[in-house]
Amino acid sequence: MEKKEIKVMEKILSANDRVADELRAEMKQKGILSINLMSSPGSGKTSILERTSGLITEGIFAIEGDIQTTLDAERLVSAGIASYQINTGPFGGDCHLEAGWIQNALQEIDLSGIDYLFVENIGNLVCPAEFDVGAHLNGVVLSVTEGEDKPLKYPLAFRNSQFCLISKVDLLPYLDINMQRMINNVLKINPEMEIIILSSKTGEGMDEWVEFLEKRAR
Repeated sequence: MEKKEIKVMEKILSANDRVADELRAEMKQKGILSINLMSSPGSGKTSILERTSGLITEGIFAIEGDIQTTLDAERLVSAGIASYQINTGPFGGDCHLEAGWIQNALQEIDLSGIDYLFVENIGNLVCPAEFDVGAHLNGVVLSVTEGEDKPLKYPLAFRNSQFCLISKVDLLPYLDINMQRMINNVLKINPEMEIIILSSKTGEGMDEWVEFLEKRAR
């Protein structure tokens, strides 16, 4: 039974990866940079995107993943970012998005005028890291309120990402956090990781984040 379960999972991931590769090729052909954002719940992904919308003049679109509600998508629309909501609750409440769901969503979206496609994955540092959603870049958002040990406890999300946004640094004066230790833990898991320290509240580091995106888009 155990071997059968492993074979089933391998088949699911293999099919997912094929769709993901198709999506990457399609987005590249259309000149769209696709970014998958992963994190724990409450890390600040939506707030970062809200702030990003005021700093990038090119077209931004976001696919929002949640088990229930459209709250984050509504926030992004209010910030000027067109959004498409995927809720997994009606289909069992999966804690991750899959490439096939992204592909289905894109069939309903007018991609003209879009330069950046963000996939805000469901808040979870485990499951989303296992499923390729067809993005050109995977990023993990790590808030200072989560503690220094999260990269060590949940390494796959950090291992499978090209960049890490350390968020909510405006709260550092109120926390017992060693920032250098947090950075070192990220690099211990992924020495090639590009790290950007920022705050969507104060704007600290946001220019560096936008520069990172524009450089990758070019």
